[in-house]
Amino acid sequence: MKQHADIQYIGIEENKEYEEIINKVIDECFYNEGLNKLKLYISITLTVPENIQKINKKYRNIDKPTDVLSFPMFEKEEIKEILTSNYMLEDVLGDIIISIPKVKEQAIEYGHSFERELSYMVVHGFYHLMGYDHIKEEDKKEMRKKEDEILDKLHITRGE
Repeated sequence: MKQHADIQYIGIEENKEYEEIINKVIDECFYNEGLNKLKLYISITLTVPENIQKINKKYRNIDKPTDVLSFPMFEKEEIKEILTSNYMLEDVLGDIIISIPKVKEQAIEYGHSFERELSYMVVHGFYHLMGYDHIKEEDKKEMRKKEDEILDKLHITRGE
């Protein structure tokens, strides 16, 4: 099966468990959104708070660490066009950067498993790449519905 995620590590050791979780979630996202027949992939970087803070400052002018950053390569309308066309170029859908220490911290804080928190970061980042956002309440509801749908299909629920 074709890999939909290209995973890199900066400041942390490679981890097969992380990769299994990420690939499972990304594969479901691609299938759910009809991207699985295309040659698109996502670049995912797993890193530490210091590195994600530098990236956050450079690209968003926010000088603090965060849990996940997403950098889409296409606008929402372009993705719709790609889905309805014969788009067969191998191309990156976007980049997702995740702070693994922050994932661990939030899993404890929210009382669920590391797998659930990492899965949520991946699906959340994916939907940002797809053009969804959570600034307006109606957009937030739509994005949350899609995130929950993926996690429910994978039987990854809160409190696990």
